[in-house]
Amino acid sequence: MPSSPPYVHTTGSITRDMLLVVAALVPAIVVQAWSFGWGVVINIAVAVVVALAAEALMLRLRGRPVVVFLRDGSALVTALLLAVCLPPLVPWWLPAVGAAFAIIMAKHLYGGLGNNVFNPAMVGYVVLLIAFPPEMTTWLPPMVLRDIHLGFSDQLQFAFAGQLPAGLAIDAITMATPLDHLQNSLSAGGTVAEIMTQPVFGSYGGPGWGMVNIMLLLGGLALLATRVITWHVPVGLLGALALMAGLFHGLEPDRFAGPGFHVFTFSALLGAFFIATDPVSGAASGRGRLVFGAGVGVLVWIIRTYGSYADGMAFGVLLMNIAAPTIDHFVRPRVYGHREG
Repeated sequence: MPSSPPYVHTTGSITRDMLLVVAALVPAIVVQAWSFGWGVVINIAVAVVVALAAEALMLRLRGRPVVVFLRDGSALVTALLLAVCLPPLVPWWLPAVGAAFAIIMAKHLYGGLGNNVFNPAMVGYVVLLIAFPPEMTTWLPPMVLRDIHLGFSDQLQFAFAGQLPAGLAIDAITMATPLDHLQNSLSAGGTVAEIMTQPVFGSYGGPGWGMVNIMLLLGGLALLATRVITWHVPVGLLGALALMAGLFHGLEPDRFAGPGFHVFTFSALLGAFFIATDPVSGAASGRGRLVFGAGVGVLVWIIRTYGSYADGMAFGVLLMNIAAPTIDHFVRPRVYGHREG
């Protein structure tokens, strides 16, 4: 049942917003593919095809007009967000399973777009991370740190046939991400200053990730400028993450990485501008979104620092999705006609 009037009419639409999100993601995707190889494109292609097919199937089973709802672009955005989070060298069924689970289980079993409690892309990602940890933690190093070049046909063959060129093993061409490497090295007794001198690290999240981070930041600013998202979640998330990192780094610089490292990583900027800003599974009011984003930022830092997983963006978003109704209960939107900050 619709909410009580008065209603506000806007010139925006779901399709417009989703297409703007896709457009804002494209530069980062191009740079990510250039840095890590064709596997990024392969993952996206598989995820998009499966997501659209799953969307069409569920719409038909639910008796909804397939073409109308496919055009809204929400399934496309879910597939893109899931795919760019995956390692670039994985079997084809990994993005396929993740996309199908995200659309069928996390979206349509809750009633479809506008009714999902959890962010569908992050549900698909977490299911893959828990069910297939070896595949989800096997990352190709960026081109600048790689001696072995894998072409499109090589990565396509691995994705669909599980085979690498003769003489190559998966362990010989993969390495830990900067977050994984930091966590493992700290557990082994290293200090942050020593660890940061290694080749996998660098400014803005490490070699290969620097330009990706810049493109994500520019894309996020474009979404703010076009009012697809508001400033509350990005400021809350990145601010809380930087505050936690800065506080503990100031107390024990040998044990805790500084705010620059934590903020300028792929998941932090992707999560702040493209994932945690989901209006359906987040808080409703501006102040509520600020609290929601801050909660995600704190959880990301805690999981990165003390958890079993190197990164906590997906878990942080899903945990705060659970908290969103409580946030809305205590941080209510202003009465219509009153401006909210």
